[in-house]
Amino acid sequence: MNLPTHMRAIVIDRPGGTEVLRMVKDRPLPIFGAGEVLIKVAAAGVNRADVMQRQGVYPMPPGTPTDIPGLEVSGVVVGKGLDVSGWQIGDQVCALLIGQGYAEYAVAPAVQCLPVPDGVSLVDAAGLPETYCTVWANLFERGGLIAEETVLIQGGTSGIGVAAIQLSKAFGATVVATAGSDEKCAVCRKLGADLAINYRKEDFYLVTRASFGSVDVILDIVGGDYIVKEVDLLRREGRLVFVAQALGGIAEIDFYKVLIGHLTITGSTLRSRSVHEKARLCAELKHHVWPLFAQGKLGPMIDRTFPLEAVADAHRLMESSKHIGKILLVP
Repeated sequence: MNLPTHMRAIVIDRPGGTEVLRMVKDRPLPIFGAGEVLIKVAAAGVNRADVMQRQGVYPMPPGTPTDIPGLEVSGVVVGKGLDVSGWQIGDQVCALLIGQGYAEYAVAPAVQCLPVPDGVSLVDAAGLPETYCTVWANLFERGGLIAEETVLIQGGTSGIGVAAIQLSKAFGATVVATAGSDEKCAVCRKLGADLAINYRKEDFYLVTRASFGSVDVILDIVGGDYIVKEVDLLRREGRLVFVAQALGGIAEIDFYKVLIGHLTITGSTLRSRSVHEKARLCAELKHHVWPLFAQGKLGPMIDRTFPLEAVADAHRLMESSKHIGKILLVP
C-alpha cells in the first residue's frame, strides 16, 4: 500500500501534568517486523495507566522502544510481516499494545490482535482489548469467578467496571457494584448489577453485609483502607483481586482471617506480561467473550471521544472520574 513516511503522534518527554503530552507531526512511521502488523489507527483507548505513565508512576517496561503512550487501538491492517497468517491487508482489528496507541499508525504483534466483534463499530472497538483482557485475567482466571457466586466490583462505571459487570452477569454471577453518584449507580443497575451502592452516601461494607452477608470475589481498583473491609466481606474460599490501588497499596490486616477463611489475595498487571501470555488472553477472549457481543450480552460503553490534539482534555476527564465507561482518542 502507499503509506506516508511520517505521522502525527503524542509523546511524553518527562513526567508531569497534562502539559507534558506533546503532539509531534513528523514522527517516522513505525517499522513492523516478523510476527507483527501495522495498523492505521481508527481510535485509541485512554486508560488510567496512561495517566499514571504521564505522571511518572507507571513507566514503560525496560527496553520498550517508544515514548508514545496508548495500550489499545482499533483500526485497519495496512502492513504485515511475511510470517503473519490469519490477517490480511484491509482487515479491521482491535489490538492490545505495550504502548504507541496515541498515534495515526501503530505496530502490534499479530497474536495480540482481535477481530472487531459483531455489533461493535470500528471506533468503539478501541475500548475493548485492554479492558477485557484485564477483566478476564483477573476476575475469571485469578479470581476464579463462576456462575451463582457473588462478586463485588469497585468502581462499577469505570471502563474496567463496566466490562466486569457485564461479563459477570453474562456468566451467571450475582453482582454488587459501587459508584460515586446516584446517576452512576443507575448505570450499574442498567448494566446488570443486582445491587449498586453510592459510596459517597453509604458504606459499601455495611450495605453489602446487610444484603448478602458476604461475597465470593472482590475486584478492587481502590486499595487503601478498603482492603480491611474487603477481607472481612469475603466468605470461606473467597478471593480478593487487585487491578489498581487508587488509595494506595498499604493496609494493616489480620492475616488470621486469611488463614481461617482459606482466602486468596492476588492481583496482576497486563502491560508487563509477555507476548505469549497476551496472545493466550486474546485467544481466550475470542473464544469465550467475543461471541457474547453478537448475542447482545455485552456492549461497549463510550463516554466521549476526543481528537488526538485534545489528548490533554481526555486525560483531565479521566482524572476527574466524571466519565462513565471508556474515553477514546480519534486521530
